[in-house]
Amino acid sequence: MTGFLANRAGRAALGALGLVAFVALWKAAGTFGWARPGTLPDPFAVPAAAIDEIASGRLLPAVGSSLVHYAWGLAMGSALGVLVGLLAATSRGFDAGHAWLARILRPIPPLAWVVFAIAWFQVSHAGAAFVISIGVFWVNYFATHSAIRNVDPRLYELARAFGHGAYLAMHRTVTLPAASPGILSGLRTGVGQAWMTLIAAELLGVPGMGQEMNAAAGVGAYDAVVVYMLAISLVYTLADAAFGLVEHRLLGWRP
Repeated sequence: MTGFLANRAGRAALGALGLVAFVALWKAAGTFGWARPGTLPDPFAVPAAAIDEIASGRLLPAVGSSLVHYAWGLAMGSALGVLVGLLAATSRGFDAGHAWLARILRPIPPLAWVVFAIAWFQVSHAGAAFVISIGVFWVNYFATHSAIRNVDPRLYELARAFGHGAYLAMHRTVTLPAASPGILSGLRTGVGQAWMTLIAAELLGVPGMGQEMNAAAGVGAYDAVVVYMLAISLVYTLADAAFGLVEHRLLGWRP
């Protein structure tokens, strides 16, 4: 059995079997009334619903709209999170100066900022990007901070011995390369975190897949809701796969 699981084809077969089992359980839940009537769509009706959403001109524009504020929010949150995490981990003065502020703001969920996002940016791409960037910021902040704090101190001693003791030179030649696996792990986590925050923000009216899901649920079209859920999963899978290729290329030096 162990040899079968180690085989790529065997693992793929088991994965397909798990998917079939899930669909069968889904079908059984609807057939035997395990869910409230009318709230669980037939899994075999979802492909037709997907075709209808595409033909109606709703699905693809919704995906495009979501990608706009997703990209901006992800970029801003990632850049600021890495930068502030880097400063906090490498500067004692900065770390001490912002520590209390970080403790106050960190527990506040991104969606709590939706009220201010609407007040400042109205219902717009900018408001959604703002909310997304907050969630992504904290993921990257802590990932960067932790990765840098775990760099072996002996590497810094070696850098000083070779004349790289200045702040910028030290962190360019030692800190960033040594901490890059942890930083990139945080960036990859942020790719998923951004989607979770994005859909929740869109449920409040920002155009995109979340808004279309809310509209479909409002008229009882739960098969269309599943279509948008699967679309979210597909877009995330593609984004994660693309980032994985970038990460593999950047960390090609690892054994």
